[in-house]
Amino acid sequence: MTTDWASEIKERAGTVRLFLDERLAHATDVCVTSSFQTEDVVVLHMVREILPRVPVLFLETGYHFPETLVYRDRIAAEWQLNLINVLPERTVAEQESEFGILHQSAPDRCCALRKVEPLFRSLAPYRVWITGLRRQQSKSRANLQVEESFTLPGGQTLAKLSPLAEWTTRDVGLYAEAHGIPLLPLYEQGYTSIGCAPCTSLPFDASDPRSGRWSGRKLECGIHIQAS
Repeated sequence: MTTDWASEIKERAGTVRLFLDERLAHATDVCVTSSFQTEDVVVLHMVREILPRVPVLFLETGYHFPETLVYRDRIAAEWQLNLINVLPERTVAEQESEFGILHQSAPDRCCALRKVEPLFRSLAPYRVWITGLRRQQSKSRANLQVEESFTLPGGQTLAKLSPLAEWTTRDVGLYAEAHGIPLLPLYEQGYTSIGCAPCTSLPFDASDPRSGRWSGRKLECGIHIQAS
């Protein structure tokens, strides 16, 4: 890392830490959601400096890459995370027995059952939700704000914080490098956005990190879309 980049990422990180310090100083019922992709691990690294035992919600869909689960367990052990594995109501076997292979026939329904509904249920006890979302990740996130209100289906409103909204892929990589944070090994295979294994492929478009998700049929699983 060059001196110029080191100085720039240090300044960017300082701005984020100041925001988190101010926003979390008197906050209660805070959680972080993490898929254990680079930005999620970077924001978690920062939040833990303020709230070491912050609950970390991981959507255990039953369809993850084995590498993701090994990496999750490694970081959880090394960082002594307060990890909460959020489970769907049905196991994979139960869902496939009842509805068939939804990730092939109806990916929106699969995401709703294995991601959206479990997460929204798990967010109910909290008032502040912290994510690693970034604008550069997708055109669907181009208008992402650092702080927004998010309303759950039951009407409860959370403060949703995305402190890395303005960060680039290079920014998060440089922060991880500067702090000796190991990354999910799947990146070494060329993946740029990593979710459930059946719905994740190598990117079709080098300029679009999420182009390998859902075979291009959609951009979002639904967890960041507010209830209408």
